[in-house]
Amino acid sequence: MSQTKEIISTLNSLIETLKDGQEGFRQASEAVNDSQLKSLFSEFSLQRSKFAGELQNHVIQLGDSEPEKTSSTAGALHRTWINMKSAITSRDDHAILSECERGEDSAVAEYKKAMDEDARLSAPVRETVSRQYTAVKAAHDQVWALRDASKNAS
Repeated sequence: MSQTKEIISTLNSLIETLKDGQEGFRQASEAVNDSQLKSLFSEFSLQRSKFAGELQNHVIQLGDSEPEKTSSTAGALHRTWINMKSAITSRDDHAILSECERGEDSAVAEYKKAMDEDARLSAPVRETVSRQYTAVKAAHDQVWALRDASKNAS
């Protein structure tokens, strides 16, 4: 596989991960009771949509007119699980935070993998991926802290 195709594949994988997060956070915002969590999850969903758009633009610039537009199969399974869990737990904010944190673990890992494996990324693509990784990691850490705080409050 050519270097450009490998970079496109890496970016498409990140786009899938971002689409998973976008949908997961949207569903979480609808399921939680706390208005601050609703707002935060909506903000993260919009952020993931914006990030996916940025990466889709890079894919197009690299010559692929059809960048990834959907979430992954694993993401669909993850969302099904979060739906089931939120239904079973009667919209338990702590359970939803725990599931969001698990999804964020996956997103952080995907970004680390992209940055570790792809030293060949051009400077503009690497800058975008690095900036997005920083924001995704910050979101992960915020969700993790909120999850722990909600567990201690129970």
